[in-house]
Amino acid sequence: MAGEASGDLHGAGVMRQLLTRLPALDVFGIGGNHLKSLGMRQLYHAEQVNVMGFVEVAKHFSFLRGVLNHVKSAVRHEQPDAALLIDYPGMNLRLAEFLCGEGVPVIYYIAPQVWAWKENRVALLKKFVTRLLVVFEFEVEFFRARGVEATFVGHPILEELSELQLPSRLDFTRGLGVSEHQHFLGLLPGSRAQEVERMLPEMLRAAASLEKTFGLCSLLGVAPTIPASLYDRILSASSVQPHRVSAYETMQFSDLALVTSGTATLETLCFGTPMIVHYKTAALNYAIGKRLVKIQKIALANIIAEGLEGNKKLVPELIQQEMTAENITRTATQILRDPAALAETRSRLLAAKTNLGSLRPSVEVSRVILETLNV
Repeated sequence: MAGEASGDLHGAGVMRQLLTRLPALDVFGIGGNHLKSLGMRQLYHAEQVNVMGFVEVAKHFSFLRGVLNHVKSAVRHEQPDAALLIDYPGMNLRLAEFLCGEGVPVIYYIAPQVWAWKENRVALLKKFVTRLLVVFEFEVEFFRARGVEATFVGHPILEELSELQLPSRLDFTRGLGVSEHQHFLGLLPGSRAQEVERMLPEMLRAAASLEKTFGLCSLLGVAPTIPASLYDRILSASSVQPHRVSAYETMQFSDLALVTSGTATLETLCFGTPMIVHYKTAALNYAIGKRLVKIQKIALANIIAEGLEGNKKLVPELIQQEMTAENITRTATQILRDPAALAETRSRLLAAKTNLGSLRPSVEVSRVILETLNV
């Protein structure tokens, strides 16, 4: 069960490992193009169920309830030997309870971030999950202190980034038709349409000012989950026309990146690229979330670099009403005018990368599944 683009990618790594041992393995559930390409029988595509935010979930509640009921029916019919639930706690925790009742072993990969909010979910994990696999080392002690055994498998982005084949800087700049010495501003507005709608216009307004002041060239990291028409519509109203490249090329070659909070901040950290992290959601979502979130920072890059406790931040965060073009421009200007601080940030980000582990998570997760299947 992988209800998001990142979960589809992480799940595909695991499925690829499993198929080397069990070539006849039959996999069904929810996933994206990566899992489908490996032969997964999809009940729904991940894009169909990728809904985020209290308001958005409420709008799609009837559909999501139907999805859950369909999955339950499929489980009763197929009688699987095990279930791998990847992140996506809104649906996967409900499904874990059902699977447990059906006698299906539940392996939960990428635990819900209960250390940030909704700690009551720990009780559900303890009751319904057979094996809990976590991607941050500090989570092992967090769960153990609450009576739940967890296994640290390392973060999958390290494995996925190690397999990338990115162009050299010379080839990249030649492909864009710019000087090899050109400096770049990266724009990473997110992988969901609603994120791009909210973040990209403000990012473009800031980019217009920063391009003029610092002679920067903007790179737009496009997500495969976003139709080109959405980018077209937003860019048509902007004076800035950034080069559309992959997200990873944006992270690799940018001097500074504007990054929507999420897994992308960890990926950007792995490249050592200084960033400004931001997020803006519907007012009601923010009001509810602010009451529930326990920690003082939201960027995963800051949590990994500075620890879970306290509010110390290695990279700036601009959240909700603070996420304006004016604030982005002012913050970016302060960063870009201090080359020594910029270099130190790069160094500290790369040092923090070691906190993500050095294992091959797909191998570790597949090993747990094979143990569960007794093969």
